[in-house]
Amino acid sequence: VRMKDLSLLLLTCAALSNTLPIHPEKDSKEEDVKLVQDYLNKFYAVEPDPNQLGWKINAESTAEKLQKMQQFFGLKVTGKPDTETLEMMKKPRCGVPDVGLYGVTLPGWKKTKLTYRIVNHTPDMGKEDVDKAIQKAFKLWSTVTPLIFTRIHEGIADIMIAFGTKAHGRCPRYFDGPLGILAHAFPPGNGFGGDVHFDDDEDWTTGSAGFNLFLVAAHEFGHALGLSHSNDQRALMFPNYAYISPSEFPLSPDDISGIQSIYDKRPAIPTSPETCGSQMSFDAITTLRREVIFLKGRHLWRVYPDNSEVERELISTFWPTLPAGIEAVYENTKDQILFFKGNKFWVISGYQVLLGYPKNINTLGFPKGVKKIDAAVCDKQTGKTVFFTGDKYWRFDENSQSMEKGYPRQTVDDFPGISQKVDAVFQQKG
Repeated sequence: VRMKDLSLLLLTCAALSNTLPIHPEKDSKEEDVKLVQDYLNKFYAVEPDPNQLGWKINAESTAEKLQKMQQFFGLKVTGKPDTETLEMMKKPRCGVPDVGLYGVTLPGWKKTKLTYRIVNHTPDMGKEDVDKAIQKAFKLWSTVTPLIFTRIHEGIADIMIAFGTKAHGRCPRYFDGPLGILAHAFPPGNGFGGDVHFDDDEDWTTGSAGFNLFLVAAHEFGHALGLSHSNDQRALMFPNYAYISPSEFPLSPDDISGIQSIYDKRPAIPTSPETCGSQMSFDAITTLRREVIFLKGRHLWRVYPDNSEVERELISTFWPTLPAGIEAVYENTKDQILFFKGNKFWVISGYQVLLGYPKNINTLGFPKGVKKIDAAVCDKQTGKTVFFTGDKYWRFDENSQSMEKGYPRQTVDDFPGISQKVDAVFQQKG
């Protein structure tokens, strides 16, 4: 009986073993191979020019295409599908190729007055919100060019805008379901020329959740006007999706120089407020030797003593690796500047970010409960720095590089003139 039971047990185990995958890692490798092939075929396969009959190209190997892709994204050029390369391939992005006819800046429209039509709307958003996002995206490009965009509600427009899924209409390009390709566009011209399509399998929104329709539309309209993809990760025309706060101006210098190489410049570029009106607010303020620097979004304003002139620059002009939307900044006793955003901070000496940064603000002595710094200022005479967080403040000793005991304290107790949260602070002539 025992032998019989043992035989049955062995047979059961054998049957079970046949139903289970023997090499699960094999499936994973096959998925990676398919991902690489699909990605390179979509974005790095040189397409023949239909206007040049008989034009032949030499088929590139997978390794050569991978090298092109890695070089474009600033990855280590190995020609192999390493982990970093696979992660980059999995990021949501635009469906326009990075090379071939799309890989160069194409001739633009031969006119400055263009029409657009929204053929249908996504159910993810209200029609009014979709219309506003599209209008705002066109306005972005009209601020830096002489182009004028007018909406029409019927007939054929220069730029036809539609939402679709998978194989949609007569479009030669397909969508791939949620994530992956978010949208695609066609360069200026007849037929599909200038048209923009959005994948309706995505979650379209007006905010940071899902995919922000305004940002994706602005990117695709860049293609519809003749721009190719940029390998500058700060550019709106970078292929991969990245959320940017609506309060910031999304066009980088690379985007602006690209579009203005196709179309003339506009006399004035209202990329940010020129003067400080009564409604103007700043993200952070600091001194830099004898200057005072005001920061907001992607921009900074430099104010010199005894000089009424104010210089406005992009933050990236001075410090390319810093993010936009700095929340606090101060100059320490060593003439170094500390920039804060979220729970990270950068230390800069001159124009160089010191090695090892950004670091977590916990390394300064803040408990894990503190997620961001609202404002900071250093008194160089005492060597003490005051950090404001919410309705409290902390004091840091620059000499010992440690947080002082007895803090945090309530801001209103020691600064009775301040009745609300501190946004920005600096010390001048004090």
